[in-house]
Amino acid sequence: MKLIAGAEAKPLDEKLCLALYSASRAMTARYRDPLAPLGLTYPQYLVMVLLWEDGHSSVGQIGARLRLESSTLSPLLKRLEMMGLVHRSRDPQDERSVVVALTRQGRVLERRAVGVASQICDAAGLSLEEQGELVAEIKALTAKLTAVRA
Repeated sequence: MKLIAGAEAKPLDEKLCLALYSASRAMTARYRDPLAPLGLTYPQYLVMVLLWEDGHSSVGQIGARLRLESSTLSPLLKRLEMMGLVHRSRDPQDERSVVVALTRQGRVLERRAVGVASQICDAAGLSLEEQGELVAEIKALTAKLTAVRA
């Protein structure tokens, strides 16, 4: 029998990969109930939050910021447009780029979404300070994992 050292020796329940995967799935599931009255899925909500912050953004910028592939993002944006929440149009400065902007209905939805993020923090038992610290740690981990290694 071969002995395994280091991180490989840890049982599955103690591995970082499973802990992060499980936390991600739990987070997505926890958003379901507060998002249901808004008619949004979790990925749609993330796009809407980005647009509520920025007002409009190119499809490429949305994909980069949310780390979504165009094969995932395009149908998601199409659905939001069919729901009347966003409008997609070609950028007049660069016809290759598609800009996504909120509609009036999309801006109105923001008022209805107030409190969703707070509900999740409350469910997790996190203060705003603790949430900020956790976000910083996860961002640092993401940066390390996505850094190009020479």
